[in-house]
Amino acid sequence: MTAFETVSQTNTQTQTEAALPGPGSVLPTSSGGTFGRLMRFAIANIRRRPERFVLAVFGIALAIAAVTVVRTISASFAITGADSVTNAIGAHAIWVVPAQGVTYESSAGALVSDGPPSEITLPGGWTGTEMIAGLWNSQHGQVAVYGVQGTPSGKAVASAQLAQRLGVADGGTLILAGHAVTVSVSGDSPALTVSPGLARDIVGNVGWWVADEPAVDRGRNDLGSLFGTAVGLPFTQNPAEKPASDGKGLVYDTTTGSGALSFAQRYASAFSGQVTDSTLGLISVIGLILGFVIAVSSFLASVHERRREFGIMSSIGLADEVLYFFLVESGVVFVAAWLIGVLGAGVAVWAVLPHLATPVAWAQASATVAAFLPAMAIVGAIVPVHRLLQQRPVTLLAD
Repeated sequence: MTAFETVSQTNTQTQTEAALPGPGSVLPTSSGGTFGRLMRFAIANIRRRPERFVLAVFGIALAIAAVTVVRTISASFAITGADSVTNAIGAHAIWVVPAQGVTYESSAGALVSDGPPSEITLPGGWTGTEMIAGLWNSQHGQVAVYGVQGTPSGKAVASAQLAQRLGVADGGTLILAGHAVTVSVSGDSPALTVSPGLARDIVGNVGWWVADEPAVDRGRNDLGSLFGTAVGLPFTQNPAEKPASDGKGLVYDTTTGSGALSFAQRYASAFSGQVTDSTLGLISVIGLILGFVIAVSSFLASVHERRREFGIMSSIGLADEVLYFFLVESGVVFVAAWLIGVLGAGVAVWAVLPHLATPVAWAQASATVAAFLPAMAIVGAIVPVHRLLQQRPVTLLAD
């Protein structure tokens, strides 16, 4: 090899090595794939305009909190309401409520009567009893008192939770309407069970009737009709129906179910439905809509500020990426708002209605609200970005 060829080969090798990037000059690769890059882009934009992110998140969070509160109360009624009906009437086939109706007292966790028991005479062969059910304003708060036949006059039965609330132990003494009674801790009923006479002294003459059919009629699906006709009262199998205020009461047939639901479950569902259908439920829906409007308005403003940036991306064929950017960014906003909203709703419900709220009801309400988030996030991103992409790139790049 000649000296000229050697020098030429050396120069070529040097140029090739110079063209290759060294170990320290290699561009860093992006970890996390496409979603990771989109997430970093969304976070970078949020950090660039933190005040808009905070306002949008808290505006949506307030709306989500309003809906979660109503849904939590409704779910709590559905859960505790079914138990309260079972505690109130047991397994009796017929429940006769007074014309004034009955009320679920959340502070006491039980159903109580708003009027005196209906004046009826049990038909031949039927068995039943008049039951006192009212509210006692004790020094420890409101307590439901049930007067049940067969309870000794000097005895009161309370659940462990209620006994702890009243500050009395099993075998201890409790003063009720001037009478000293011995407390027996048993069962899980939220109401204090005493004799009917003592219950009248405590809460007055308020209550209802419970009755059972004779053996020959057992298994029939028209027990409400039989009993109601015999005592001269209207009857129903629908727990959502209420007694007429000018009537003498209403007979509920508790034996006829609707599919897999018992009477207690249907009664609780109808009761909880009144919450979501009330003014409070309407306000929560309006709040959710307003929260969504706040989100869309925030994204529209963000799009307008970055129109030149997205115009450049659109001009080089990255129009789809613009949509993905906003989908991820809107998802971050809605997830953050959901977390703040449901946690705030849980604190609010437990602070205002500690006897009604349950963790299960709160979890059900949070899951229900979360089901709306994907659709809201997609629409919140698509609406402003679609308007953007309808324009030509040269228009977006104009001043």
